[in-house]
Amino acid sequence: MAKIIRHTLLTLLLLFFADTLSAQTSHFRELHKVKRRETIFGIARSYGITIDELIKANPEMSTPGYELKKGSYVTIPWPASVESKSATNNVASTGEIAMPSKPVAVVSDMRTREIRVGVMLPLHTINGDGRRMLEYYRGVLMACDSLRANGISTDIRAWNVAEDSDISTFLQDEHAADRDVIIGPLYSKQVKALSDFATEHDIRVLIPFSINSHELYTNRNIFQVYQSPVEQNEAFVRTFVTRFADSHPVFVDCNDTTSQKGIFTSGLRRRLEQQDIKYSITNIKSGDAMFTKAFSTTQRNVVILNTGRSQELNIVMSKLNSLAMSHPELKITLFGYTDWMLYTRHQLENFYKFDTYIPATFYMNPQSPRTNRINLKYRWNFHTDMIPSCLPRMGITGFDHAYFFIKGLHLYGKQFTGASGMVGYTPIQTPLHFERIGNGGLQNRSVLFVHYMPSHKTETIFF
Repeated sequence: MAKIIRHTLLTLLLLFFADTLSAQTSHFRELHKVKRRETIFGIARSYGITIDELIKANPEMSTPGYELKKGSYVTIPWPASVESKSATNNVASTGEIAMPSKPVAVVSDMRTREIRVGVMLPLHTINGDGRRMLEYYRGVLMACDSLRANGISTDIRAWNVAEDSDISTFLQDEHAADRDVIIGPLYSKQVKALSDFATEHDIRVLIPFSINSHELYTNRNIFQVYQSPVEQNEAFVRTFVTRFADSHPVFVDCNDTTSQKGIFTSGLRRRLEQQDIKYSITNIKSGDAMFTKAFSTTQRNVVILNTGRSQELNIVMSKLNSLAMSHPELKITLFGYTDWMLYTRHQLENFYKFDTYIPATFYMNPQSPRTNRINLKYRWNFHTDMIPSCLPRMGITGFDHAYFFIKGLHLYGKQFTGASGMVGYTPIQTPLHFERIGNGGLQNRSVLFVHYMPSHKTETIFF
């Protein structure tokens, strides 16, 4: 069954949604803002519910050492004897229950009203897809909260569209047709139905992840964030040749038969040959003399491995450190892969030392004040951290996507194309720069280099 969540007061519902998604039913009535010296017993009594009912609606209360904090929000369920209507009710500005919502009258110019956002993603905790998309959606909510503080109102409805779901059943909901933008889906098989629906109702569709659909080339309302590996490599090759036009490339064969990086290294070598740029090839097993011979003494050397694995990277780092000690006059730069961001804990000093550039479509600076603020805000609102093993961070991705897109619709309405410079938003992690694909939709073309500088600073270079 579709679970439809109505969010009118976004600030109040940030914490609310974290609990309601995992619930089997939607028996929630409102949120209570905790005052000084309030107790669980006192809150339960004031709303005419039992302590067990209150704790069941707020599972974190059962955590050892849990304490109510002034200013936090507590989900208030309906008493067991009352059937909840919250899946279709609005929350009024007073915190009281409003009448069931009616279809919103469509105003043509969204620049003069709230932006209506739909989210059609797997929003559950059953598997990794659901957990990642739940985190992404929480980031969307946080972006809406920040936008509200800047005078941009939003109205959000979310549908839990799992992998085995028929998305057409969700599109029959009367509120799906009044959205300005729908974020989703996650699965390719669900794209066509949503694309046709978006065309019929003139709705923008933001497809946030790895779907490369035919509809992108035919539907002008589709915004596709994903770039295929082929498209990414073409962009990285193009920017490499521009950035290092006066350097000497050194390719290190790492003998990794499982590597998928040949698509980049072979494409880069072809481009260098087309432009008559000389390069060298050496091997990870070469002796010191042969390894050194591949390096230029008059140009900056840019070292490229044909693998992204940490084992081979460790070996090459050892060889480069030996080379730097025996030949300090050599200028060495290392060019890596997005995978290497996972290795910064152990390789950061080497990245700085060898003036490393890592190509990517995202980057989160862990030392940035903005990164720290969003991590703290996420933890405060949802009583958990973002998934640490996931790059990019899904919560920050959702925040960047939603902030960029909603602000763009607020500024330009239906004329918004997501082109570079339209919004003026500096992403925390995930830059967006859309370009029209023929007569079809728009695709994100943003790429960047993360530059670890010898001065122990990190810069992000956008292209």
